[in-house]
Amino acid sequence: MIRLLFLTATAFSLALGLTACAEEEKAGTASPTATAARTATGVATRTPQATPTPALTKTPEATPTPSVRVLLFSDRDGNFDIYVMNADGTGLTNLTNNPAVDIYPAWSPDGSQIAFLSDRDGNFDIYVMNADGTGLTNLTNNPASDGTPHWSPDGSKIAFRSERDGKGEIYVINSDGTGLTNLTNNPASDSTPAWSPDGSKIAFVSLRDPPGWANLEIYVMNADGTGQTRLTNTERPDAGPAWSPDGTKIAFESERDGNNEIYVMNADGSGQTNLTNNPDFDAEPHWSPEGSQIAFWFGMHSETIPGTTYEIYMMNADGTGRANLTGNSAWDGEPAWSPDGSQIAFVSKRDGNYDIYLMNADGSGQTNLTNDGAVDQSPRWAP
Repeated sequence: MIRLLFLTATAFSLALGLTACAEEEKAGTASPTATAARTATGVATRTPQATPTPALTKTPEATPTPSVRVLLFSDRDGNFDIYVMNADGTGLTNLTNNPAVDIYPAWSPDGSQIAFLSDRDGNFDIYVMNADGTGLTNLTNNPASDGTPHWSPDGSKIAFRSERDGKGEIYVINSDGTGLTNLTNNPASDSTPAWSPDGSKIAFVSLRDPPGWANLEIYVMNADGTGQTRLTNTERPDAGPAWSPDGTKIAFESERDGNNEIYVMNADGSGQTNLTNNPDFDAEPHWSPEGSQIAFWFGMHSETIPGTTYEIYMMNADGTGRANLTGNSAWDGEPAWSPDGSQIAFVSKRDGNYDIYLMNADGSGQTNLTNDGAVDQSPRWAP
C-alpha cells in the first residue's frame, strides 16, 4: 500500500527562520515555509515570450491510486506535524502528534521508515520512525542544528547538513544512528547533499570558492567523502543538484545568465546546457521516474496580475516541449512525481492557503487533497 507524507503549520512564520532548513532555500529550492521572500522579490520583470515548442513526450495515463501513500507536513493541529494520507486524500493521519516543530519528512527507499527534522529536544535533530509513527528515535542528538535528511538509495545511510563544527558540513550517519562521519570537512559552508542513484557518489553545494555567497558551486564526491571535485565554475550561484534516474546527468539551477535558469550537465560536469533559456525565473528541477521529462517551478512577472505568478511547468529532458501544467494565477510549487510517473502532487495557494493538490502528469484532473485552512506542504510519495 503506497501513501503520501506531508506537514502543516500554525506558526507559518516560524519555518521562515529555521536555520536547519536554510540550506534548502540557499540552494534554490523555493517553498512557502523556506522562502516566502523569494516570492516577494519577483526575481523576473519580463513576461516570457510565447514560442512554439515541440509536443511533450507522451506521459502514462493516470489511474485512481487511493492505496498510494503520501507524506506531508501540516500545522492543522496547532503546530507543524508529519502526516500521511492516501493519494486520493483519504486516511489522513498525524504521525508525530507533538507540540514541537516536525518538518521535512523523507521515506526510506523501502517505505518502512520515515526520517524528519524536529526541534522537540530544543534544537533541530534528525529523527527516524516507522511508517506508522512508532519506534521514534533521535538519530543525531546534538545541540547544533542538523538539516534535512537524505536517504542513501539502499537505505543504509542518511546524508545531511550539520553546523556541529561551527559551519555547514555534509555528514553521513547509518540509519541506526551509528557511524557519524563528516564527509566534507572544509572551512567553508557545504549543503544540499544529493545521492547518485547507485549510491556511489554525493553531489552537494559549496561556498568554498571565492568570493563567497555569490559563488555557490556544485561539487561531487565519493560516498565516503573522498574525491571532492568541483563540477561548476561560474561567478554566479549554481545550486540544487538533481541526478537523473540513470545517474548520467545532473540537473541544477544557475544564475550565470543573469536570472535563475535550469541547466543540465553530464555527471562529470561536462556538457553544461541551459534547458529553460527564459528571461523569468525557473527553479527546482524534478526528473520523471523514467528520466524522459523534468517538472520544474516557474516564476513570471505579469502586467495584469499583481506580483509574480508561480506555476509548475514540464519539459522534455533536452529542454524541448515546455508546457504549463497548473495554469493558475495562484502560487503553485513543490512538484513531486508519483513512482509510476502518471501523477504529480504539488502545493498550491489557489484556495487562499497552502494545500496539497494532485494532477495527472499532463496537468489534467487537478484535485485538492487536503482542503484545510492550515498550511500543508512538502508532499512525498511512498516508494
